Formats: sequence, structure tokens, C-alpha cells
Amino acid sequence: MREYTSDIAFTDTVKNIQQEKGSRSIYANMEQRGSWEYTANSFLKDFIAERDSFYMATVNSEGYPYIQHRGGARGFLKIIDERTLSFADFRGNRQYLSYGNLTDNNKISLFLMDYPNRVRVKVWGTAEVIESNQETIEKYSLSTETKNIEHIFLIHIEAWDRNCPKFITPRFTEDEIIKHNLNSKPG
Repeated sequence: MREYTSDIAFTDTVKNIQQEKGSRSIYANMEQRGSWEYTANSFLKDFIAERDSFYMATVNSEGYPYIQHRGGARGFLKIIDERTLSFADFRGNRQYLSYGNLTDNNKISLFLMDYPNRVRVKVWGTAEVIESNQETIEKYSLSTETKNIEHIFLIHIEAWDRNCPKFITPRFTEDEIIKHNLNSKPG
């Protein structure tokens, strides 16, 4: 049982290193003020609705981490309720690494970036993979392209954190550049 939601990442070993390196008091104060969020508030809902990609980390049965990029239309990562996210898993290269990893170990982490505004959000949770059918697609997916959906991923939020913009280099999509240039022209 975790005392604080941040204990999902701040294990005893991490806390000991923080103590040795002089940063433990900062995070102990954060814990006393309420630690990390564990439900989707208005910030997280708005943030996720604007994302067109994220990175997903799983761990296989031998302990090796695997990170996969997921992309789609803005908002393809859908908030089902205050503790659950979902997205459609489209037929791809058929390696099924994330699916297999989650079958052995249902722990998952998502890393979401807003490069232009230099904001990142980390989500920790557990996941389940549901075989797709019309009912699950309608309930858990925003996609209008249903032909190639193989699975639905459900992520049950255990903790999430928004952290500092330091060292995030702003990057812009082609659409953002075009929009900026169109809005910058005189007249």
C-alpha cells in the first residue's frame, strides 16, 4: 500500500538516493501538500484532448522495458471516466509487444508531450487489452475508422504528474507552422 500517490515512482531506493543527493526534502514537502493527482481533472482532460500522440512504456516478463509511440487524430486517447483512459489499437506490424507485455505485467506508463507549450504529463497505471467488437469500439474509441481496430487498451490511472518545462525544446507540427504563418501575415 502506498502512502502517497508519488510512491508509485518514488520507491524507497529512489527516496534514499534523493536523500543522498539533497532533493528529498523538496519531494517530502510535495507529499505533505497532497502528492500527485490520481483522477482526471479539467487540466488533464483538456491536455489529453489536444494530444495526437504519446509514448507508452510496458515491461516484459524478463524485466526489459519497451517504449512504443502511439499516434492518431487529436483526442484519440479518450477519457472514459476520472480514473480510466482508452484508445483503439489498430492493426500494425503484428508484433504485439505491448499487448504481450501487458498480458504478463499489466503496469503501464504514458508520457505525453506538448512541445510548443513545453508541457509534459506522465501517467502511471494498470492496463487491460480488450478484443475489439462494435460495442467496445463505440464505448471506448473516438475513431471513425473502425475496420482495422484489433483491440481497445484501457488504462486505469493510479497516478499522474505534470512536471517542469526545463529542457523541453519547442517543436511544431506542419499544421501548427502553417497556422502560425497564416495568422502572422498582415492584412
